[in-house]
Amino acid sequence: MKAGPLACVLGDMDLVRPLGLAGIRCAVVGPPDGATAHSRFTAQLIPWQGGNDGTLVDRLLRFGAAQSQKPVLYMEEDAQLLMVSRNRDRLASVFRLPLADAELVETLVDKGRFQAMAERLNLPVPRTRRLRPLPGSEAPDLDLRYPVIVKPLTRRPPWDEIEGLGKAIRLDGHDELRALWPRLIPVGIELLAQELIPGPETRIESHHVYIEAGGAVAGEFTGRKIRTYPVDYGHSTALTITDIDGEGADVAALGREIAAKTGLRGVAKFDFKRDPDGRLHLLEINPRFNLWHHLGAVAGVNLPAMVQADLTGRPRPAPAKARPGACWCHISKDRLAARESGVPTARWLAWVARCEAKAITPDDPMPFLRPKLDRLFARMPGGIRSARLVKP
Repeated sequence: MKAGPLACVLGDMDLVRPLGLAGIRCAVVGPPDGATAHSRFTAQLIPWQGGNDGTLVDRLLRFGAAQSQKPVLYMEEDAQLLMVSRNRDRLASVFRLPLADAELVETLVDKGRFQAMAERLNLPVPRTRRLRPLPGSEAPDLDLRYPVIVKPLTRRPPWDEIEGLGKAIRLDGHDELRALWPRLIPVGIELLAQELIPGPETRIESHHVYIEAGGAVAGEFTGRKIRTYPVDYGHSTALTITDIDGEGADVAALGREIAAKTGLRGVAKFDFKRDPDGRLHLLEINPRFNLWHHLGAVAGVNLPAMVQADLTGRPRPAPAKARPGACWCHISKDRLAARESGVPTARWLAWVARCEAKAITPDDPMPFLRPKLDRLFARMPGGIRSARLVKP
């Protein structure tokens, strides 16, 4: 591993691995029994079992102050992004922060504010209306074309009380909205209703980009969803890189255009859905690191490593084009998605074996194996533990 500032990671192995593949030492935030704690790329663990943001910020400040060189702080989820952005002045005293403008971060994470910005800038977003399920209220008559999808303004745990694993709920008419309304009221969060763009989740394509401070594109790649779980409006379980000069060319061009309109700097993911006529509709912009960066790195474009190089004054990785066809999967969830999609088990297993970005890797097996071994040994007579197992 290279000497130099640490990468401090608020995230999982899909963020640790691209950094590690670039020879960057990681300090991970998480539980001692978590997967990232057992990676050979993890140099230090910042123990964290969950709690309030203030306590975590204080812990990060203590860790950063103890380092001889300012680490670069990476975050993978919206909640982590908001926490770091809202405390950026304090955290910047001991960390290097790869953040977009504070106001833009707030706007892009909140779907209501994002929709208002998109309409103001004439971005190609589906028509949307805000829903407020207050006690005693009734479902409104929407001036939208059904079917619509209903989703929360931000990714918040109360939404799981309604839908579980899904990101959104499809409604085919006002009667369905009226029937759902009583279930929405006790959850107590504002929602959005959005006109549905026809087509399966495989029509969702994305542009991933790192834009340097001066506005130039430092690195980019494009990709497409293969499967989600649940199959409709679920979370990604299988992804693939597309040809940025071929089928992904219009995706990248539109992503760059929107980035310029919004003034975005740093890393971002632009999600689009291609309608049956081939037009791209913008669904969301995520100004943070994400699981796609693992796939991008193994395909030849390592955006986290580029960010680390720029913020620490080191040479960037050589420019490259991501290799089309490279794939990522979440093995356990994609098994369910493949089954629900009717993919034969033998064919799915053969595909997983060829998949380049996944949890099981010969050069770093313990993040996958160690948690499972701990659970296995804990069930054995006498509570045998796997403490003797160490990282290779």
